[in-house]
Amino acid sequence: MLDLTDTAAFDARLRAKIDGKTKPVGSLGRIEDLAAQIARLQRSLAPRMDTCALTIFAADHGIAAAGVSAYPQAVTREMVRNFLAGGAASTVFAATLGVTVRVVDAGVAGDPLPDAALLSRRIAPGTASFLDGPAMTCAQCDAALAEGRALGGETPMDAAAFGEMGIANTAAAAAVAHKLTGLPLAILTGRGTGLDDAGLRRKIDVLTRAAARTATALSPEAVLAEYGGFEIAMMAGAMIGAAEAGKLVLVDGFIATVAALVAIRLAPGIPPALVFAHVSHEAGHRPLLDRMEVRPLLSLDMRLGEGTGALLAWPLARAAAAMLRDMASFESAGVSRA
Repeated sequence: MLDLTDTAAFDARLRAKIDGKTKPVGSLGRIEDLAAQIARLQRSLAPRMDTCALTIFAADHGIAAAGVSAYPQAVTREMVRNFLAGGAASTVFAATLGVTVRVVDAGVAGDPLPDAALLSRRIAPGTASFLDGPAMTCAQCDAALAEGRALGGETPMDAAAFGEMGIANTAAAAAVAHKLTGLPLAILTGRGTGLDDAGLRRKIDVLTRAAARTATALSPEAVLAEYGGFEIAMMAGAMIGAAEAGKLVLVDGFIATVAALVAIRLAPGIPPALVFAHVSHEAGHRPLLDRMEVRPLLSLDMRLGEGTGALLAWPLARAAAAMLRDMASFESAGVSRA
């Protein structure tokens, strides 16, 4: 009988099972790695990946007033309505793939949206501008992390995908990534919603001035409070909660990867649960993935966010688990080995 507490014995059995499938050794490439990750996460040689939920966190950013986005802040609120109506790319992908969706108001500007389908976890109606001071208070940051952790932990699914919506959140994400990694803002800052060259220069200038406000050695919580967004903080908490609950966490694009970076700094034991779904076309994503030494599954030139890339990795996770669980071995199929 397999002792699931004996990691070395488990890994040996797992490797033998993968290599014993009816295929040349290693011929399924990254799918084999993904299958092994899922098996270790579930401590099972017959893992299941049957259900997935997408949670989209929405919030607004005070830094938007500095002209770092090509779109007006009102778009955050309008897109929340679009998510709830099922008309966004992420909700269409989710419906196609059989993934359930919940939309969370983490701090959308204006009055609360009157929709019973919207899950309200509002910290405040948007952050302050981090150009002149902290984006949020320490208490607000702690509350956002705690709300996210609770939401992530209560997801009754095999896998959890997380997305975000918030005009100017690529600026917040770039600032957080810069402060946590030391990577230059010039390579972390992208065009976001579609800035032209002049707009990109302005965005880098704003972030450079904002970054100069604070010291270089800050705790993850302090960086998040100074430069983050309520949706980024809540998503980081949700990743921790889902990972601690044994769920596979599908990490989306640049902003979600920044949230994952924060989550890892706060909970260093969670990386075995994280699958980095894709490398986006947003400028800072690949440098950040490289710094984190993680390999994304897909490269599709996407940069939308909303959890779209995470959703497209879900079929790969399902296929990987099914391969390990259901694919015949050479012995069971009566197929000769080389």
